[in-house]
Amino acid sequence: MNWIELTKEGQLDTLKEKSKNKAQVIFKHSTRCSISSVAKSRLERSNAPQDVDFYYLDLIRYRNISAKIAEDFDVFHESPQILLIKNGACIYDESHSGITMDNITEQVEKI
Repeated sequence: MNWIELTKEGQLDTLKEKSKNKAQVIFKHSTRCSISSVAKSRLERSNAPQDVDFYYLDLIRYRNISAKIAEDFDVFHESPQILLIKNGACIYDESHSGITMDNITEQVEKI
């Protein structure tokens, strides 16, 4: 898995722009949560869909970005959480044990 680390709020504008041509996934990860660690590990062991960028957010370290994601994409904050962004909007989100690469791939195929 080639994670793109989210460390600046400005990256969200770039991500939204990129989502007009290519699906973008954000994984919000709590480094203090075992469920989050399991979800991250499960994603990293799976085959990611082609032509999708995967972003990783350490939400403990970057709480401000996590709050901006919730605001910009009109989703409730959860951890762990996955968001699929297309055309600047969140078209799918899932949390906790619902986070699987199969579900992400299924949603990408619908685009």
